[in-house]
Amino acid sequence: MALRANVIRIGNSRGIRIPKSLIDECHLGDTVELSVVEGSLVVRRAAAPRLGWDDAFKGMAQAGDDTLLDQDTRTEFDTTECEWPED
Repeated sequence: MALRANVIRIGNSRGIRIPKSLIDECHLGDTVELSVVEGSLVVRRAAAPRLGWDDAFKGMAQAGDDTLLDQDTRTEFDTTECEWPED
């Protein structure tokens, strides 16, 4: 079922009011991703930040590709005065 919505002026931009039923059906949150596909506006749920990073890190560790790239920048304070928490 297609619904019609009016494009309204919001300052220099335009906006569309999306009915709650569509928001609920699509599980949209407060942030969405917008794209244009073949001339159509597509509104999607925003992907969760860092989604899949845990699996990527596990794979890197298994491959031995999880070493730090930055040089050690510890100072004398870090090694003699600061009390670091146990892991």
